[in-house]
Amino acid sequence: MLSVLFSVLFNLNVMKTISKTTYVEWLNAEEMHEHVQQWMSELEFANDEFRFLEDLIKTYTLQLIESKQFSDNKEIIDAINRTGKRNHLLLEAIRVHSNELEILMDGIDQPKDEESYKERHRDLILRVKEFLLDYRSLKTQLFSMIQSILKKEKQRLLLDRR
Repeated sequence: MLSVLFSVLFNLNVMKTISKTTYVEWLNAEEMHEHVQQWMSELEFANDEFRFLEDLIKTYTLQLIESKQFSDNKEIIDAINRTGKRNHLLLEAIRVHSNELEILMDGIDQPKDEESYKERHRDLILRVKEFLLDYRSLKTQLFSMIQSILKKEKQRLLLDRR
């Protein structure tokens, strides 16, 4: 529980220190398109990883429930489920953002719409960074839980052989 809380607080502090950069203004439409494609690739891969993590949790459900750290385990598992939903919403926002890229590429001078698009792009840069930090932290915590379970099982098997 403390590690999840620390992770959330750490990421909030990271987000406070990351200032909104203005370099997006100098990016052309092609570079922003590349950002969007990279984000979509990372988030779609994360979707596949979520299915793996769900299977991993199902495989070790009994051990996770029996563990002395049940409340911590439950909190991390709940956070992973919330992060999966957040991933889906972020992926949809990026798809919409990608479809709106036409505003910059249509050759029509629309300064307000173009600035609005760039502002959304800046926002997505921060949201994707924050998501990936949170996601990596949660994966690390889950793998640590599973590693602990596997060590205990191995010790139990070794003791049973004696």
